[in-house]
Amino acid sequence: MGRPSRKNEILQAALACFTEAGVDATTIEMIRDRSGASIGSLYHHFGNKERIIAALYLAGTAEYATALEAGFAEAQGAEDCVKLLVTSYIDWVVANPDWARFILHSRGRVEAGEMGEQLRAANRQHYARIFEALAGYREQGLFKTMPVDCFASVIIGPSQDFARNWLAGRTQTALGDCRELLAQVAWDSVRA
Repeated sequence: MGRPSRKNEILQAALACFTEAGVDATTIEMIRDRSGASIGSLYHHFGNKERIIAALYLAGTAEYATALEAGFAEAQGAEDCVKLLVTSYIDWVVANPDWARFILHSRGRVEAGEMGEQLRAANRQHYARIFEALAGYREQGLFKTMPVDCFASVIIGPSQDFARNWLAGRTQTALGDCRELLAQVAWDSVRA
């Protein structure tokens, strides 16, 4: 595997700083020191701290979307697709707890910032791909009738809630141990 890009090194250093000190308390200098990048490099790639925050957020959600996309290519039906929405999310959160924690706490900040429209566009594209992958199954009547904009929340809601509690240390059960259960709950919630 090749060497990580300077941009990715900066993002991972920022994540480490945000995890240790908090987003608000982290300074550009702290990110520079952690990443070994020059101030010029930081500003060249991002421009300011808010853009680092947004880029880190978008990179994390894009990584999950990429995993989901790969899974859709191999899914063998409606049940597989629905369960994949849950299992790929859980797998990503378990593999990236600090990044997941950051994303859960930073969405409002990114939406309100200068890259908010980029986030909204990425979300529209992500949900369009999900609805595209499931459209044929919906047309076949394999899902319960419900508002389209409610469908994704019914599927992923319990997993996101449990993930939030797990990330906050409020569960006795590990998130990964609930993977299959939550996937089955999602399928049971939407199948016709």
